[in-house]
Amino acid sequence: MSDTIMSVLMLTGVVMTGGAVYVFRGGDRRRALLMLVAALVMFANVAIWLVPVKGAPASTAAE
Repeated sequence: MSDTIMSVLMLTGVVMTGGAVYVFRGGDRRRALLMLVAALVMFANVAIWLVPVKGAPASTAAE
């Protein structure tokens, strides 16, 4: 389940980054910046969740 959520977050972040570029070219800089910040927050959340933790049990893909 968490793999699916991480995949959706990454895809949404990529789409929002593309949308930010599109909106920026349209002239709405403020909305583009907000979209870019939201995408960066999504990428940071995925990075935080995927960083290995020392001493934590290893997850298995067979679950």
